[in-house]
Amino acid sequence: MLSVIAGISFLIWLYLTFARGNFWTSSIRDSTSVTAPAGWPAVAIVIPARNEAASIGASVASLMRQDYRGSLRLVVVDDDSDDGTADLAKSAAMSANAEERVTVISSHGLPSGWTGKMWAVHQGIETAEATAKPEYFLLTDADIVHAPDVVSWLVAKAEEGRLVLTSLLAKLRCESLAERIHVPAFVFFFEMLYPFAWVQKRSSAMAAAAGGCMLVRADALARAGKIESMCGALIDDCTLAKKLKAEGPIWLGLTDRVQSLRAYETFSDVAGMISRSAYAQLKNSPLLLALTIVGLAITFLVPPFAAIFGSGLARYLGVAVWAAMALLFQPTLRFYRVSPLWGVALPAIALLYSAYTLDSAYRHIRKRGGGWKGRVYADALKPQ
Repeated sequence: MLSVIAGISFLIWLYLTFARGNFWTSSIRDSTSVTAPAGWPAVAIVIPARNEAASIGASVASLMRQDYRGSLRLVVVDDDSDDGTADLAKSAAMSANAEERVTVISSHGLPSGWTGKMWAVHQGIETAEATAKPEYFLLTDADIVHAPDVVSWLVAKAEEGRLVLTSLLAKLRCESLAERIHVPAFVFFFEMLYPFAWVQKRSSAMAAAAGGCMLVRADALARAGKIESMCGALIDDCTLAKKLKAEGPIWLGLTDRVQSLRAYETFSDVAGMISRSAYAQLKNSPLLLALTIVGLAITFLVPPFAAIFGSGLARYLGVAVWAAMALLFQPTLRFYRVSPLWGVALPAIALLYSAYTLDSAYRHIRKRGGGWKGRVYADALKPQ
């Protein structure tokens, strides 16, 4: 029996290696050159910020240092913060001599059926449209810092490919032990779930984006129903990507240009981040949850079990698959400058992610799902 299950795992990894868009190579990045457009369209940046005193100043400063040659304005939406986020955003704008290009507004309540981030983004877009008619919105987060050429590269890429959504997966902080264990695997699993090569393919239904950096065409967003059409989305980036891919081509890649400052110092910090949305990713479905846990077990746990405790064919298959998954993990580990030995630990890391997914379902049952900085969205969240 173990040989049969190990054989199934072997077939799964054959598929992942050769027929899943080469996701494991981590080769789709912003390192490719792009052609500057004839003219630089107006861009409005929107940052929703809830208690982001630790990072909002650096984020605003990085955006005001952009080398972009077109009109570039920034709207920071203070989402009921109580730590001085708004004042720090204003101070950063003043330090950059950019007060006239930065608008800081306060969010007005939270309507029923909306998540806080979506409501803040909606208000930010409305504010930007009231003062100008930008051709693009750059939706980013308050814990993200951008290299000076990020906006120029994004716009050039979008104009060159006539993209309605151009997104970069911000490089996550990877310093603490908890981060070194979880972050590269998070990116590996994300690329496995949403192969970037398929995301950019018009013939594929695959759609995904990374919420920390999304350049969106304003007219495409309007055709897709604006932010109101996804007001209750917890996994807002992929929901937006799905809606926008119906309007035109989209693109998603890795980057060193965009960095996340958010720290996850402990296992508890990481568990909270993953548990927040894992069950929503499964559409809050017990059936999908059960299938996912079984699938993770066969894919990641059976190979080491067979290699250690099996014999004959089961052991050979287990060793081969365990070695294969460790090798496929290497490009992601190199990208994050983490020891290649973590590749051997991928099954154990997958076991941790399984536990976080189960915890996410438990939180949902207890009506504690989607918790973020004092807010819980269990009643608002519906599959998008």
